[in-house]
This record gives sequence, C-alpha cells and structure tokens, in this order.
Amino acid sequence: MPSNKNYTKQDVLKMCEEYMAEEKLAIVIKASDFAERAHRDQMRKSGEPYFMHPVQVAGILAELQMDSDTVSTGFLHDVVEDTGISLDDIAYHFSPTIAQLVDGVTKLGKFSFKSHEEQLAENHRKMLLAMANDLRVIMVKLADRLHNMRTLKYHRKEKQISISRETMEIYAPLADRLGISQIKWELEDISLRYLDPEAYYSIVQLIDSKRNERDRIIQKTIEQLEAHVSDVVTGEFEIYGRPKHIYSIYRKMKDQNKDFSQIYDLLAIRVVVDSIKDCYAVLGIIHTNWKPLPGRFKDYIAMPKANLYQSLHTTILGDFGMPVEIQIRTFEMHEIAEYGVAAHWAYKMGETEKVSDNPLQPQLDWFNQIEELQNESNDATDFMQSVKEDIFKDKVYVFTPRGDVTELPYGSVPLDFAYSIHSEVGNKTIGAKVNGRIEPLNYQLKTGDIVEILTSKNSAGPSRDWVNLVTTSRARNKIKRFFKLQDRDENIEKGRQMVETAVHDLGFSFKELYTKETERHLLERFNFASTEDLFAAVGFGELSTTAVANRMTDKVRRKKAEEQKKVPIEETLKEKSEETEKVKSQNQKMTVRHKNGVVVEGADNLLIRLAHCCNPVPGDDIVGYITKGRGISIHRRDCNNVKKTDDSASRLIDVEWEDTAASDPDVNYDVEIELIAFERSGLLNEVLQVITPLTKQISTINGNVSHDSSTVKIKLKLLIQNISQLDKIIDKIKNIPDVYEVYRTLS
Repeated sequence: MPSNKNYTKQDVLKMCEEYMAEEKLAIVIKASDFAERAHRDQMRKSGEPYFMHPVQVAGILAELQMDSDTVSTGFLHDVVEDTGISLDDIAYHFSPTIAQLVDGVTKLGKFSFKSHEEQLAENHRKMLLAMANDLRVIMVKLADRLHNMRTLKYHRKEKQISISRETMEIYAPLADRLGISQIKWELEDISLRYLDPEAYYSIVQLIDSKRNERDRIIQKTIEQLEAHVSDVVTGEFEIYGRPKHIYSIYRKMKDQNKDFSQIYDLLAIRVVVDSIKDCYAVLGIIHTNWKPLPGRFKDYIAMPKANLYQSLHTTILGDFGMPVEIQIRTFEMHEIAEYGVAAHWAYKMGETEKVSDNPLQPQLDWFNQIEELQNESNDATDFMQSVKEDIFKDKVYVFTPRGDVTELPYGSVPLDFAYSIHSEVGNKTIGAKVNGRIEPLNYQLKTGDIVEILTSKNSAGPSRDWVNLVTTSRARNKIKRFFKLQDRDENIEKGRQMVETAVHDLGFSFKELYTKETERHLLERFNFASTEDLFAAVGFGELSTTAVANRMTDKVRRKKAEEQKKVPIEETLKEKSEETEKVKSQNQKMTVRHKNGVVVEGADNLLIRLAHCCNPVPGDDIVGYITKGRGISIHRRDCNNVKKTDDSASRLIDVEWEDTAASDPDVNYDVEIELIAFERSGLLNEVLQVITPLTKQISTINGNVSHDSSTVKIKLKLLIQNISQLDKIIDKIKNIPDVYEVYRTLS
C-alpha cells in the first residue's frame, strides 16, 4: 500500500534500486536531479520546497513498483506546467516516451475556454485519452492527486471542496476501475472529510467508541479461524482483521438509509491462501462452524468484477451475536485487489506501453469505450458526462443465455444490453426475455439477470422513442446514428435549404457565393469529407446553420464593410489631419509597414504609432484611430479611449499586424497584467519565479493589500513579444495556489 510517510529523494531511489536494473535506475536518478534543478526556489502552499511534491509522487509510484519511465515521470510531471522547461526538452534529455507521459499528465496550456467547467472537462478528456493510449499516464495522475489530497489542508475552504468533488467524480472512480483499492479508499475518505466533515467525524467517533470491544471479537474470531483453517489448508495462509473505510460506511448509511448500528461489516476479517481450491475449502469450514447471514454471500471468484477483483465474501454471526464479514482470496488475488493493474508484471518491468499489448486487456475493455465516446462527441463536457454515466456509474452484471457476463451501468435496460453486443443486434431488437420471461424494453436490469434479446431480420429498425428509454450514451448514440443514416438524403436537402435561406437572410446570393473555393473552405473549417456530409449534419441538427452561413459570407461581408468605410476615412484624413498626405484612390490598396509590425491598408506615408493607453501586442484585435495632426494611433479594439470618443466611428480605420510581427525577437511590447490573490507569505516570490523564465524584463511591480477581505492586488508591467507569450504567462500565474483571478488591464 502507498504509505502516508514523507519520502526523501534518497528513500525513493532506494526503493527503485530494490527492483530496477542499474541502467533503469540511472534514468530515475537523472530525472530526480533534473526536476530538483527545475523546481529550485519554488515553494508549495504548505511552505515546503516545491520539489517535495514530485518526490512524494515518485515515491508512491516506486512503492507500487512501477517501471523507470513511470517513476521518472513522477519526478518530472510538473516541470512543463510550472517551469520554463518544454516537452521537447524532456524528449531531448530523456525519451519521447517520457515526454509523452508528461504531456498526458500536464493540463492544457492555453486558457481559451468559455468557462472553468469547460476547461476542466477538456483537461479530463485529454487525460483519459492519453490514459487509453498508455495506462501509465493515469498511474502518475493518481499518485499526483493522492499526494495533493494528503496536503489539502493548506488550501482555502472553497478550493478544498472543489478539489474533493473532482476527486470523487473522476479520480476515485478511475482508481476503482483500475482495481487500485488502496488509493481509491484513501481518496474517498479524504474527500469525504472536506465535503461532509460533520458526517465524517461523526463516523470516526462512532468507530472509536467501541473499538476495544470490536477488536476483542475480531481477535477471538481470528484465533478460532486459524485452528479450523489449519485443518483444511496444507499450504501457507494469512488471517488478519482489516479496518472498514469511513466512506464505505457513509455510503451504506446513505444509500440503504441505515443507522451506524445496522452496518454489518464493521467487523471484517481477511483470509489469504495459496489456491482457489483452498478458498472454497475455507468457505466450507466457516459455514460449518458459524451461521452465515442469508443474502450476504458473494462469489467474485466465479464472477470477477470488471476491475479484476476476485474474492469470496460471506458474513457470519460471530460471538455475542455480532455480524462479522470474512473475505477469502488467494495471494495473487490479494495483490490484484490491492494494486489492480499496477500489480501486473508488464507494467512493473516496463515491457509494454500500449493498453492493447496488455494480456489483461479482455478485462479492460472499458478503455475502448473511452475512445468510442470520444469519436461520438466533439464536446468535452458531453464526453465527460458520457464517461461518468457509462464507465464510472455503479454497475449491474447480467448474463447472456450462454453464461457470459456483461457489465452495464446501473439503470440499464434490455436495449442497452442489445446495443452493447452490436449495433445490428440493437437495431433489429423486437423484444427481450429476462430470466425466461418476456419483459418490456424499459425493464431495469438487475445483477444476476439472464438476458436474451429477441431479434428479427424483417425489423424496420429502432423506434425514435428508444433514445429516451436507454441509459447508456453508447446505445443512445447508436440509435441516433441509425436515423442519421436513414434520413441522410432528406437531411442533405433540408440542410442545403436551411443554409440557402440563412445566406439569403444575410443579403447575399447562395448560388453566387457557393464556389469550389468556398466549398473547400467550408469542408476544412468544419472537418467534413464532403458537402453531402456537411449539409446532412446541418439538417440533422448537429451543425449550426448560422455558423455555416457566416463562414460562407465572411469574406464578402468584410469586403463590403471595408468599401463602406473608405469614403469616410478619406474625408476624415483630408479634414482632420493636415500632416497626412493625400490618400490614394479607394480602388488602390497600399501597405504601410510600421517598425512594430502594423499594416495599414488604403493609406500611404502616414505617421503610425502604438497607443500607450492600451499597449497593443501582436495577436490583439486592433484598430487605427486617425488623430488630429499626429497621424494614425493604433489601439486595441476594446480600448476605452476609442469607445468613449464621440466622433470615433468616422475616425476608425482597419489595421492588422504584419505576419512577421508576432515572431520578431528584436521587438518587444509593453503590457500590464493584474492579479488578485489571497494575501500570504511567499506569494510575490512565487509569481516572480513563474514569470522570470518567460519574459525578458519586468518593468514595474505594485501591490495593494485589502485588509477587509485579506486579498492582495498585484500589478506588473512586462515586456513581451506577442499575445501567445502573454497567454502562457497568465496561464502559469493562474496555477499558483490562492490566485483567484489574472487578467490584462484595459485603459
């Protein structure tokens, strides 16, 4: 089990030395030294050096005996996100494999999302898709999250709650699906402490209140068991008590509406033996000497869970009438139950990278589901919702008539079962038998049901209302796809008419605009193979009519707008700017290049300067403002000084950046950013550590502390080359603990 101790760098390397070859250990040592240099002088919210975090992550992975690439990634997992090191640097100094693992763990870099929820969904999607390609990505991420949860007390309450909720929704279910119960339980218990502290500490107190009594019962039962088991087992065996995890007690109390006193398996004993034969022999001797409670026996050896878990579970009536749960398993089953896929030799020895190469792949088919869901959903939020519903949701296990086990999300109906077999089976379904009886298609399946799907070759296909009957996204998407293909010709014509109408409403002719060049432009923009596919998507409602119409007309609308502006621009130049030379004919376009890369169309030999009020930077949306006697001043389009001028409309001129402006290393631009954060010791130092590797110069720094709200507002003036560099700086600052908001200031 990953222990809760604080590892040192030497502790981790010593653990690795015990199971790694010398050449593999050298890679880990190099990674630890590299990460230590990269994170030097950085501090965590707890006040300890930041490097201690990657050390703990690598330590958790080393305890799981992961391969050298994975442990190295544990050391390196934050260097791209929190320092000036790039993925190319990682690939150069180590290997493309380690760079790929680090990239899989790293959050998306540029903050260009509509909301925090969208950004979070994109990060989760990236992680899950990387995991489906290489399982070691999620092993590093789980170790990273486990240590972050262990140190969650150093964060403010709002962040504790949001991180705990994310852990419960994403990371604990992932640990469960991978069979890593030790990490799953700890993640859930810590999360509960912050999400429902009253319930958490109440359960802790109830557990402690009669601990001595329970310990005596457990110890006496173990002594009796040892005597009986030694009579039927010839090989080695272990018997010991195990603690009941707080969250599992909480969950049973909530789900089953029970009091603490009604939870039977607070007292739990585990028996570990050499063979499956011994497992059933031990079960027999237990049921011979104790009375088993009805309905409390489960055979996960004959029918393993999807996460590879195998054990026999039974609950007996122990001394003083106290129920005691007993789990029986082999030593191999125990290792898989505790460490899941991490227990498999292939990942310990680093002999395979792809999930598809894993001999345990038949029991890990849900990775394929992740890729299927990605193919069926372009929206990250929809994708994550489908993952939660189809993969992380509680499961039921049903049988085919041949006895094969199928896993489905709780609440599934026979149609979900049919589509899990094959699309054609689902499409040809006319009924279902459950346990030999005809049941309606909306019958809710239960674990143990034997399901037979009745099909007909003459079936016309699914009914449209099936979309509302099924539970899984997989079935829902397959039903929608059927009607999309069935109605394809109708949708193509319908979609084309919708686009024609939308273009006409914008004041243009569809026939005149729809050229070969426009067609190519649309297909590239919306990623379709043919115009039939594009119009079918519009007709089916998957693609916005407005988006297609706007894309078709964008060039001609811009050209029309430019022509309308030319006359007032020329008149304003003549009237308002005596130093401006005569503007050339409106049909002649000329390019004026400013030393800072600005392009002005339709004017020549004009004085051009960048406005100091808003400090435009290559990449900004800019506009030219014709001044009185000082040529053209270049502003950001959202600059307040442009907006509030009464006659600004007649003085504006279209401008754009020259292509080379954004990449010229010799030209720098002033920019001012402002951040709001919780006032604490070391905050400014962390901000400077993040910014310094990314910019050539910090001109000024000002800070104001609000004593009422315990927040600080820091303003920084920087020299940068382009907007991408600014986005990266803001991105890095947002990742600093206790920073609430980061933005570029306006005039």
